[in-house]
Amino acid sequence: MKILIVLTSHDRLGNTGQPTGFWLEEFAAPYYLFKDAGATLTLASPQGGQPPLDPKSGAAEAQTAATRRFAEDRETQAALANTAVLASVDAADHDAVFYPGGHGPLWDLAEDAVSIALIEAFIAAGKPVAAVCHAPGVLRHVKGADGHPLVQGKRVTGFANSEEAAVQLSAVVPFLVEGMLKANGGHYSKAADWQPHIEIDGLLLTGQNPASSEPVAAALLERLR
Repeated sequence: MKILIVLTSHDRLGNTGQPTGFWLEEFAAPYYLFKDAGATLTLASPQGGQPPLDPKSGAAEAQTAATRRFAEDRETQAALANTAVLASVDAADHDAVFYPGGHGPLWDLAEDAVSIALIEAFIAAGKPVAAVCHAPGVLRHVKGADGHPLVQGKRVTGFANSEEAAVQLSAVVPFLVEGMLKANGGHYSKAADWQPHIEIDGLLLTGQNPASSEPVAAALLERLR
Protein backbone atom coordinates (compact mmCIF):
# COMPACT_ATOMS: atom_id res chain seq x y z
CA MET A 1 0.00 0.00 0.00
CA LYS A 2 1.77 3.10 -1.27
CA ILE A 3 0.28 6.53 -0.55
CA LEU A 4 1.51 9.85 -1.93
CA ILE A 5 1.00 12.91 0.28
CA VAL A 6 1.18 16.23 -1.59
CA LEU A 7 1.84 19.44 0.34
CA THR A 8 1.91 23.09 -0.64
CA SER A 9 5.05 25.15 -1.25
CA HIS A 10 3.21 28.49 -0.95
CA ASP A 11 4.03 30.53 2.15
CA ARG A 12 2.31 33.94 1.78
CA LEU A 13 -1.29 34.75 2.67
CA GLY A 14 -2.20 36.83 -0.38
CA ASN A 15 -1.02 40.42 -0.08
CA THR A 16 -1.42 40.56 3.71
CA GLY A 17 2.27 39.96 4.37
CA GLN A 18 1.29 37.18 6.75
CA PRO A 19 2.74 33.66 6.47
CA THR A 20 0.71 30.61 5.51
CA GLY A 21 1.34 27.07 4.28
CA PHE A 22 -0.04 23.67 5.21
CA TRP A 23 -2.04 22.93 8.36
CA LEU A 24 -0.06 20.67 10.69
CA GLU A 25 -2.93 18.55 12.02
CA GLU A 26 -4.20 17.86 8.51
CA PHE A 27 -0.82 16.36 7.66
CA ALA A 28 0.02 14.67 10.96
CA ALA A 29 -3.26 12.86 11.67
CA PRO A 30 -3.51 11.19 8.22
CA TYR A 31 0.25 10.54 8.11
CA TYR A 32 0.25 8.53 11.32
CA LEU A 33 -2.97 6.75 10.44
CA PHE A 34 -1.38 5.64 7.16
CA LYS A 35 1.98 4.83 8.75
CA ASP A 36 0.46 2.77 11.57
CA ALA A 37 -1.52 0.81 8.96
CA GLY A 38 1.74 -0.20 7.31
CA ALA A 39 1.56 2.08 4.27
CA THR A 40 4.67 3.20 2.42
CA LEU A 41 4.52 6.99 2.28
CA THR A 42 6.00 9.47 -0.17
CA LEU A 43 5.91 13.19 0.59
CA ALA A 44 6.04 15.69 -2.26
CA SER A 45 5.53 19.40 -2.90
CA PRO A 46 5.82 21.64 -5.99
CA GLN A 47 9.25 22.97 -5.02
CA GLY A 48 10.45 19.99 -2.97
CA GLY A 49 12.25 20.32 0.34
CA GLN A 50 10.59 21.75 3.44
CA PRO A 51 6.98 22.82 2.84
CA PRO A 52 5.94 25.95 4.74
CA LEU A 53 3.93 25.37 7.90
CA ASP A 54 1.09 27.74 8.72
CA PRO A 55 2.28 29.07 12.10
CA LYS A 56 -1.30 29.29 13.32
CA SER A 57 -1.49 25.51 13.18
CA GLY A 58 1.21 25.40 15.84
CA ALA A 59 -0.98 27.27 18.34
CA ALA A 60 -1.81 25.45 21.57
CA GLU A 61 -5.51 25.18 20.75
CA ALA A 62 -4.72 23.49 17.41
CA GLN A 63 -2.69 20.66 18.94
CA THR A 64 -3.86 17.05 18.90
CA ALA A 65 -2.34 13.68 19.76
CA ALA A 66 -1.00 13.49 16.21
CA THR A 67 0.66 16.92 16.25
CA ARG A 68 2.23 16.17 19.65
CA ARG A 69 3.54 12.89 18.27
CA PHE A 70 5.01 14.78 15.31
CA ALA A 71 6.75 17.23 17.65
CA GLU A 72 8.70 14.31 19.14
CA ASP A 73 9.25 12.43 15.86
CA ARG A 74 12.61 13.41 14.39
CA GLU A 75 12.33 10.82 11.60
CA THR A 76 9.09 12.26 10.25
CA GLN A 77 10.34 15.81 10.69
CA ALA A 78 13.35 14.89 8.52
CA ALA A 79 11.10 13.29 5.89
CA LEU A 80 8.94 16.42 5.80
CA ALA A 81 12.02 18.62 5.43
CA ASN A 82 13.02 16.65 2.32
CA THR A 83 9.84 16.30 0.26
CA ALA A 84 10.29 15.19 -3.34
CA VAL A 85 9.76 17.67 -6.15
CA LEU A 86 6.22 17.00 -7.34
CA ALA A 87 7.25 16.85 -11.01
CA SER A 88 9.46 13.84 -10.20
CA VAL A 89 6.53 11.79 -8.89
CA ASP A 90 4.66 9.20 -10.98
CA ALA A 91 1.07 8.21 -10.21
CA ALA A 92 1.91 4.70 -11.42
CA ASP A 93 4.15 4.21 -8.39
CA HIS A 94 1.37 4.84 -5.86
CA ASP A 95 -2.01 3.41 -4.92
CA ALA A 96 -3.61 6.67 -3.73
CA VAL A 97 -2.91 10.35 -3.18
CA PHE A 98 -3.81 12.54 -0.19
CA TYR A 99 -3.76 16.35 -0.07
CA PRO A 100 -3.63 18.05 3.37
CA GLY A 101 -5.07 21.54 3.59
CA GLY A 102 -4.01 24.87 4.94
CA HIS A 103 -4.49 28.01 2.85
CA GLY A 104 -1.31 27.48 0.82
CA PRO A 105 -2.79 25.03 -1.73
CA LEU A 106 -5.28 27.66 -2.92
CA TRP A 107 -2.41 29.63 -4.45
CA ASP A 108 -0.06 26.97 -5.81
CA LEU A 109 -1.53 23.47 -6.06
CA ALA A 110 -4.91 24.66 -7.33
CA GLU A 111 -3.15 26.18 -10.36
CA ASP A 112 -0.23 23.75 -10.65
CA ALA A 113 -0.27 21.91 -14.00
CA VAL A 114 1.79 19.03 -12.57
CA SER A 115 -0.64 18.50 -9.69
CA ILE A 116 -3.66 18.75 -12.00
CA ALA A 117 -2.19 16.14 -14.36
CA LEU A 118 -1.24 13.92 -11.43
CA ILE A 119 -4.79 13.89 -10.05
CA GLU A 120 -6.17 13.17 -13.51
CA ALA A 121 -3.70 10.27 -13.85
CA PHE A 122 -4.76 8.77 -10.50
CA ILE A 123 -8.44 8.97 -11.46
CA ALA A 124 -7.81 7.54 -14.94
CA ALA A 125 -5.98 4.61 -13.34
CA GLY A 126 -8.87 3.92 -10.96
CA LYS A 127 -6.92 5.10 -7.90
CA PRO A 128 -8.49 7.18 -5.12
CA VAL A 129 -7.82 10.87 -4.55
CA ALA A 130 -8.44 12.38 -1.09
CA ALA A 131 -8.28 16.01 0.07
CA VAL A 132 -9.27 17.81 3.27
CA CYS A 133 -10.29 21.33 4.30
CA HIS A 134 -8.80 23.82 1.80
CA ALA A 135 -7.16 21.04 -0.21
CA PRO A 136 -10.29 20.22 -2.25
CA GLY A 137 -9.33 23.53 -3.87
CA VAL A 138 -6.68 21.54 -5.79
CA LEU A 139 -9.56 20.09 -7.83
CA ARG A 140 -10.39 23.51 -9.31
CA HIS A 141 -9.06 22.80 -12.82
CA VAL A 142 -9.03 18.99 -12.75
CA LYS A 143 -11.03 17.37 -15.53
CA GLY A 144 -12.60 13.94 -15.76
CA ALA A 145 -12.25 11.63 -18.76
CA ASP A 146 -15.26 13.37 -20.33
CA GLY A 147 -13.50 16.74 -20.29
CA HIS A 148 -15.87 18.19 -17.69
CA PRO A 149 -14.77 19.28 -14.19
CA LEU A 150 -13.94 16.21 -12.12
CA VAL A 151 -16.28 17.31 -9.33
CA GLN A 152 -19.25 17.86 -11.67
CA GLY A 153 -22.18 15.76 -10.47
CA LYS A 154 -20.18 14.36 -7.54
CA ARG A 155 -20.84 14.61 -3.81
CA VAL A 156 -18.07 16.79 -2.38
CA THR A 157 -17.20 18.89 0.63
CA GLY A 158 -14.43 21.26 1.67
CA PHE A 159 -13.83 24.35 3.80
CA ALA A 160 -17.18 26.09 4.09
CA ASN A 161 -17.78 29.74 3.18
CA SER A 162 -19.00 30.27 6.75
CA GLU A 163 -15.75 28.84 8.12
CA GLU A 164 -13.68 31.12 5.87
CA ALA A 165 -15.75 34.05 7.08
CA ALA A 166 -15.16 32.99 10.68
CA VAL A 167 -11.38 33.21 10.21
CA GLN A 168 -11.86 36.54 8.39
CA LEU A 169 -10.08 35.53 5.20
CA SER A 170 -12.95 35.51 2.70
CA ALA A 171 -11.58 38.62 0.98
CA VAL A 172 -7.97 37.41 1.09
CA VAL A 173 -8.12 33.94 -0.49
CA PRO A 174 -8.00 33.72 -4.30
CA PHE A 175 -11.28 31.76 -4.27
CA LEU A 176 -13.67 30.17 -1.80
CA VAL A 177 -13.51 26.37 -1.75
CA GLU A 178 -17.26 25.87 -1.27
CA GLY A 179 -18.06 28.38 -4.01
CA MET A 180 -15.62 26.81 -6.46
CA LEU A 181 -16.92 23.28 -5.89
CA LYS A 182 -20.48 24.46 -6.50
CA ALA A 183 -19.49 26.50 -9.56
CA ASN A 184 -17.84 23.41 -11.04
CA GLY A 185 -21.04 21.44 -10.63
CA GLY A 186 -20.22 19.58 -7.44
CA HIS A 187 -23.01 18.53 -5.08
CA TYR A 188 -21.54 20.31 -2.07
CA SER A 189 -22.61 19.48 1.48
CA LYS A 190 -21.34 20.49 4.91
CA ALA A 191 -21.84 19.94 8.60
CA ALA A 192 -21.93 22.71 11.19
CA ASP A 193 -18.76 24.82 11.23
CA TRP A 194 -15.72 22.95 12.60
CA GLN A 195 -17.58 19.63 12.89
CA PRO A 196 -16.26 16.55 11.07
CA HIS A 197 -17.85 15.81 7.71
CA ILE A 198 -16.66 13.81 4.73
CA GLU A 199 -18.05 12.88 1.34
CA ILE A 200 -17.11 9.84 -0.74
CA ASP A 201 -18.14 9.62 -4.38
CA GLY A 202 -16.39 6.97 -6.42
CA LEU A 203 -12.65 7.62 -6.35
CA LEU A 204 -13.03 11.08 -4.79
CA LEU A 205 -12.88 11.51 -1.00
CA THR A 206 -13.17 14.98 0.54
CA GLY A 207 -13.25 16.36 4.08
CA GLN A 208 -14.69 19.68 5.23
CA ASN A 209 -12.24 21.01 7.81
CA PRO A 210 -9.40 20.08 10.21
CA ALA A 211 -11.75 17.89 12.26
CA SER A 212 -12.37 15.86 9.09
CA SER A 213 -8.74 14.99 8.35
CA GLU A 214 -8.63 11.73 10.28
CA PRO A 215 -12.09 10.53 9.13
CA VAL A 216 -11.26 11.11 5.46
CA ALA A 217 -7.86 9.42 5.89
CA ALA A 218 -9.57 6.45 7.55
CA ALA A 219 -12.01 6.28 4.64
CA LEU A 220 -9.10 6.26 2.20
CA LEU A 221 -7.45 3.40 4.08
CA GLU A 222 -10.72 1.47 4.03
CA ARG A 223 -10.97 2.02 0.29
CA LEU A 224 -7.43 0.71 -0.23
CA ARG A 225 -8.10 -2.37 1.87
